[in-house]
Amino acid sequence: MDTLLIIFAKEPVPGQVKTRLCPPLNPEEAAELYRCFLADVLEEMQRLSDVALALAYTPVDARPFFQELVPPEVRLVPQSGADLGERLSAACHWALSSGFRAVMIRNSDSPDLPGELVRQAGDLLRTGQTQVVLGPAPDGGYYLVGLAVPPGNLFQGIAWSTATVLDETLARIRGRGLALHLLPPWADIDGFSDLQRFAERSLVPGQPGWRSHRQARELLKITST
Repeated sequence: MDTLLIIFAKEPVPGQVKTRLCPPLNPEEAAELYRCFLADVLEEMQRLSDVALALAYTPVDARPFFQELVPPEVRLVPQSGADLGERLSAACHWALSSGFRAVMIRNSDSPDLPGELVRQAGDLLRTGQTQVVLGPAPDGGYYLVGLAVPPGNLFQGIAWSTATVLDETLARIRGRGLALHLLPPWADIDGFSDLQRFAERSLVPGQPGWRSHRQARELLKITST
């Protein structure tokens, strides 16, 4: 395999993950919900047969937790860098220097993201149809970035966690003259309104995100009709 997919993930410690859902959730509920996010993301991504899989974790001492969570074939690497831009750059350099021709990084905040979108991104990079793939999120960020070239300055100086993240990244891509493909938009779950919209959708077991959906409905006390 010449394409590596890296999942960015945090150890689900109460008070350290999904803090924007608290309140109305308490820290323990938010952490348990994020555990479901991780399980759903891993389940769906492991269905992709044409990419190698890795997980970049934080904090650095969380390796024992993730060793219990993922199968042995999933590479584990700690995230490194002072901000998200440095962490993305470091992960891309690690993948490309390890012999992969292309790297994709996806979030763990979109538990229902279909593997088909990730597969499309990998195919475009692997076949040379594009050099950069971005999956836009409605909040102005992105749920996936894929590169078939070194990252250079793509992630430097970005105002992370703002509505301008995508636009700033697009400006850097255009400035370097790189070929770009945009995937369809897909929402992540950061705030409580995101969680409500997700929980009110119809999902059945087996669909991407089904555990997270079930947990969200339980937390919000939404009953099936």
